[in-house]
Amino acid sequence: MPLTIHHLSRSQSERIIWLCEELALPYDLKVYARSPLLAPPELKALHPLETAPIITDEEITLAESGAIAEYILTKYAHGRLQIPPSEGKKYAEYLYWLHFANGTLQLSVSRTMYFRVAKLPADNSVENMVIARREHALKLLDERLRENEWLAGEVFTAADVMNVVSLTTLRIFVPYSLEAYPNIVKYLQRIGAREGYKRAMEKGDPGFKPILGAEAPESVM
Repeated sequence: MPLTIHHLSRSQSERIIWLCEELALPYDLKVYARSPLLAPPELKALHPLETAPIITDEEITLAESGAIAEYILTKYAHGRLQIPPSEGKKYAEYLYWLHFANGTLQLSVSRTMYFRVAKLPADNSVENMVIARREHALKLLDERLRENEWLAGEVFTAADVMNVVSLTTLRIFVPYSLEAYPNIVKYLQRIGAREGYKRAMEKGDPGFKPILGAEAPESVM
């Protein structure tokens, strides 16, 4: 039984499709429509976490995008899209940005989404603090990309795959502008030109135009 990716449309699970495309790894893809906003019952039934991404691989059923990415990289990538420990500082930088994706960036974006849904007053101090943390994360990314083509340096890696969704697709749930971050915008243009990214987006969300520009998109909330 081949690796199967269970993908919720317009979600972070696009990362796993993209990772497999960059690795030229064969996989089956099952796409689930949102119902109406969250995962439908048939996707929730696959794993106690009840949200995408989820993969099945032989007897394995695995959730959590970071765990899935590590599983695929360890089992199938044979060193591709990674920086080895022998690279010293470059290896440490790769690990930092790989885990920055879920530990800092996506967390800061999702928190601002929850506050937006709550419709708190504009002067709410906690919401403003959360927004400030998101902007700080974006500033760190922008500074990194001022001198580096990719997050790990001169080579494209899984660190890029993990971070991009929070700069693109997730912005339809919590729209924010990237106009203050020109290096991120240039980076997203490089991402959009990658054939693996194009294939992944078309397979996972056919007809959906990737959010690669600076302007805040319209919200779907």
